[in-house]
This record gives sequence, C-alpha cells and structure tokens, in this order.
Amino acid sequence: MVQCEMCGAETSSPNTVKVEGAELDVCDDCADFGTEVRTQESSSSSTKYSTSSSSGSGSGSSGSSGSSSSGTSASSGGGGGGGSRRDMFDQMDEVAQDYDQRIREAREAAGLNQEELASQLNEKASLIRKLERGDTLPSDSVQQKLESELDIVLTEGGGSADDTEWSGGSSEGEYTLGDVVQRKDS
Repeated sequence: MVQCEMCGAETSSPNTVKVEGAELDVCDDCADFGTEVRTQESSSSSTKYSTSSSSGSGSGSSGSSGSSSSGTSASSGGGGGGGSRRDMFDQMDEVAQDYDQRIREAREAAGLNQEELASQLNEKASLIRKLERGDTLPSDSVQQKLESELDIVLTEGGGSADDTEWSGGSSEGEYTLGDVVQRKDS
C-alpha cells in the first residue's frame, strides 16, 4: 500500500497528478484537485511544459489542428515582414541613459527641491531621490508626470537608430548569430 501525498490515506493504486506544478501520487479522492499526468508514451510527444489538460480527451484533434494553425500563423507572420523583423519593442521608446541627470537639472532649473517636486507630482520624496541617483527607473505614470511638470523628455527612440546603422553579413537580408556575435578569442 502506498500513502497519498496529499491527504496521507493508504491507497493501493495511486494516481499521478500535477497540482500547482508538482507531480504527486494521490488517492482517487485527491485526484480531482490536479490534472492527470499522461503516461511516458504521450509525454514524449508533448512539449516540456504541457499537461494533460491542454491535450485532454476529445481535444486531441483540435489540439493538433491548433498547433498546425499556430505554426502557419507564425510562418506567415514572419514571412509577411518583408525581410525586416519588427516587434512591439520597435515602437516603444526607451528611458534615456541620463534620465537621472535630466530630472535633477530640470528640477534645479525650476528652483524646486526634491520634496517640493514630490508634492507637486503627488509622489514620495524618496522616489525622487532614487530617480535622481539612478537607482530606479520611473514608471510610465511617474515618467509622464515628470515630463509634463518639468517640461523635459526622458525617452529615446526605441533602438531604430541602432538598427539602421548596423547591417548584417547575409546577402538575403536575414541575420544569423554569427553576424552579431563578437568572439573574445579573436
């Protein structure tokens, strides 16, 4: 007899289930709290993080069609880029490297101390100190408040300038790791 790893009851045929990411041998009563783990033959065909709930009974055909459709959409999405790969980070602005100096200089130019600026922004003075030391990055809301209150810009372009300056070695316009990496031994 084996002991259930959840309730401690003795069971002659334990079920292997995944509960909160852990695989446990449990009794029939506790098996409802988790997702049944498939046998060795089906787990070899699944991905590393899948459980039986994602490929449960009755959804096997829809799971395979879902994976083929996701593969199709991924390939069409990559092919539709026209040679240059774009993602959501290309449209995002990055916080400037010298944001701490920009904040400090603008605050001093406005004739405010850290506490006065914090009260105008409805933020804590400790946050202003951390921002001016460069210890923390401003959240989006704090960044907007600082930019409007101090009339400064804390962002730089999302890296598009770096992308246009660099060109890879491939003639097709696609890049490999070898185009980007710099070896230490050479």
